[in-house]
Amino acid sequence: MSRVHIDFAGVTKSYKDRIIVGGLSFTVGPGECFGLLGPNGAGKSTITRMVLGMIPPDAGKITVLGVPVPARARLARARIGVVPQFDNLDLELTVRENLLAFGRYFSMSTREVEAVIPSLLQFARLENKADARVAELSGGMKRRLTLARSLINDPQLLVMDEPTTGLDPHARHLIWERLRSLLARGKTIILTTHFMEEAERLCDRLCVIEAGRKIAEGCPRALIDEQIGCQVIEIYGGNPHELGALIRPYVQRIEVSGETLFCYAPDPEQVLVQLRGRTGLRLLQRPPNLEDVFLRLTGREMKD
Repeated sequence: MSRVHIDFAGVTKSYKDRIIVGGLSFTVGPGECFGLLGPNGAGKSTITRMVLGMIPPDAGKITVLGVPVPARARLARARIGVVPQFDNLDLELTVRENLLAFGRYFSMSTREVEAVIPSLLQFARLENKADARVAELSGGMKRRLTLARSLINDPQLLVMDEPTTGLDPHARHLIWERLRSLLARGKTIILTTHFMEEAERLCDRLCVIEAGRKIAEGCPRALIDEQIGCQVIEIYGGNPHELGALIRPYVQRIEVSGETLFCYAPDPEQVLVQLRGRTGLRLLQRPPNLEDVFLRLTGREMKD
């Protein structure tokens, strides 16, 4: 088995003179969950399509499961499961019929697919929905079916493009639990997301991308410690620019997102003293997280 399941080396892709992916390099090892984290339009979906050999790079080399892509993408795809950004299930077929139809893409016989359907339905917690039409399923059920469908060929590598977008919190947490069970079974996952909590919960390592270029890479906790490294105070209410001027001498950095003022404070008590007695403010003091890293790296720092 290859020691590296995905190797991107200096990969570039442009459309109409616009750089979508610019000189990107990263590797993903066996059994690892590797996250591509970035805002919409950062190039995440283009990267996953290049992993699958659906579009060729303009420059650089891509190796997936030990074979060059796109030159031998068909061989690689036989060992890959895909969860696309949007469900593409056949709504008129039943859950079981969708799995049977998908198995044919991997040249599986009806008997072979029937043999794995019970375990796939159990994995997706859809045991009682085998004969239900997909159109009758909830959004969360459809997403779990799409995830189960991606496992029909027992893939070594799973490519997941924003797997929980559009789901409610309960459904999202259930998908996360299922993904963790796949990692425990030794599957390799490359996951694109713009949900910071999702990346922090699931990823062993992640690559933060902006405008198609890597701006940071590492395990979530190391990135948090490296980029932030102190307590965060969120301030709601009041004028964020006036408040920022008041507390600036007592913080490392200030950022504004919407109506919220984020203060990165080595000594939070000094900040709280400055705000004491002010009405209409709501304060939240907490440890730093990946969202703080993202805000810093993508350049949304408050300007003087």
